[in-house]
Amino acid sequence: MATKFGTGLAKGEDSYRVGQEAAKIAMGKIGSEKVHLSIVFASSKYDYQAVVKGVREVTGKAPLIGCSSAGEFNEEAVEKKSVVCAVISSDTHKFFTGMGKGIKEDEIKTMQQACSKIPVISEGYPHLSGILLIDGLAGKGEEVVLSALEVLGPNMKFSGGAAADDLQFKQTSVFTDDEISSNAVSLAYVASRIPVVIGVKHGHTPVSPTLTITKAKDNVLYEIDGKPAFKVWKEYLRDFAKGEGVDVDKLKDASEIGSFLMHYELGLLIGEDYKVRAPLAVNDDGSINFACTIVEGSSIRIMYSPKDAQIESAKRAAEKALNANRGLKLAGAVVFDCVCRGIILGDEFHKGVEAIKKVLGNIPLIGFETYGEIAMEMGQLSGFHNTTTVILLIPA
Repeated sequence: MATKFGTGLAKGEDSYRVGQEAAKIAMGKIGSEKVHLSIVFASSKYDYQAVVKGVREVTGKAPLIGCSSAGEFNEEAVEKKSVVCAVISSDTHKFFTGMGKGIKEDEIKTMQQACSKIPVISEGYPHLSGILLIDGLAGKGEEVVLSALEVLGPNMKFSGGAAADDLQFKQTSVFTDDEISSNAVSLAYVASRIPVVIGVKHGHTPVSPTLTITKAKDNVLYEIDGKPAFKVWKEYLRDFAKGEGVDVDKLKDASEIGSFLMHYELGLLIGEDYKVRAPLAVNDDGSINFACTIVEGSSIRIMYSPKDAQIESAKRAAEKALNANRGLKLAGAVVFDCVCRGIILGDEFHKGVEAIKKVLGNIPLIGFETYGEIAMEMGQLSGFHNTTTVILLIPA
C-alpha cells in the first residue's frame, strides 16, 4: 500500500454537510483504504465542531488535526470561506495526535500535555517529525516551537502553522480528533520509515540599515535606537515608499497603516538570513504591535517584498523541499502559507500556489493561509515565521 494521500475542498452553508463533502471527495481519491490521519482547515464562517463531526463520520473516526484558517486550497482550487480536507492512509508513516491547552500561561506544560499520549514507537520507524498547529492569537509562536523541541528532543523536525480567522483577529481554534479549543496546540506526531522533508522560504529583502530594538515587551515594539518604532519606520521608508506611490506622512487611517506595515515588515537577523515578523497595527504612542514576541536588543532591518518576489519565494520553498526529498516518490504535500502573503498578492495569491504545483508536479496538496508558519529543518531557517511559505512533503 505504501502511502496514499487524497484531498477534498467544499463550500456551503451547512457546516456538517460541508465537512462531510470535503472528506468524501478526499476519500474518493484514495479508495477504500483505512484512514490513518485526516487534516482539516476551515474558514471562520463555519461551526468547527460540526465540520469536524462531518469529517470524522466519513473517515471512520480517524485521528484528526486541523485549525481555523483565512483561506484554503488544494491541488484543484484556491478558495476563501471553504473547508479543505486531506486523508492519509499509510504503512510507511505512523500518526499520533494530541492537544495541549494553556499556551498563554505555560507553553512547556501545553506541549507536555499534547505529547502525553504518544506511545513508544516500534522499531522500523526511525524518522520522527511533527505537524504543529497553534492558536494564532496567543502571541507565543516562537516559544511554542522551542518548547516542542525541549519536550520532544532536538532531533525532531517540525512543520506547521498558526490558526487564523479570516482576518477578524477575534478568536482562532485548533482541532484534535473531536476536540476544538483556543489557547491550545494540536500535534500530529509522525514516525516514518522514510523521512518527511520541509522547505521554507520568504521573499523579503532589507531596505534599511541594521537597527537595534531598544525597548520592547511581549509583542509590542516601543523603540528602535531610542526612537518611537513607527517614527523609525517612516524615517527609513519615506523615500523608498514614495517610489511605490505611498506618502508615509499622510498615513492616518488604521487600515491604510495596516496595509502599509504588511508591505514593510521586520526582518530579525539570524546568522546570514532573516526571520520575518509581521507588524499589525500602530498604537497612539508610536509603538507597533506584532504577531509574536519581540525581544529587546535584537538586530533588525526593515524589509520589503514586491509581488513577484512573493511568488518566487513560494517556488523556492517547493524547490528546497523537493531537492531534500532526493527523488523519492511523493504521496502529497501540506502547505502553510501566510495570510500576509495573501494581502501582498491580493487576487494573485493563486499564482504562488500554482508556482508550488509546477515544481512539485501532479501530486495531492492541501494548504491554508495562516497567522504564522513553523519550520524546524536542519540546514534551513528554522523557528516561527511570518509572510513565509513552509512546505511539508510526505514521501510515499
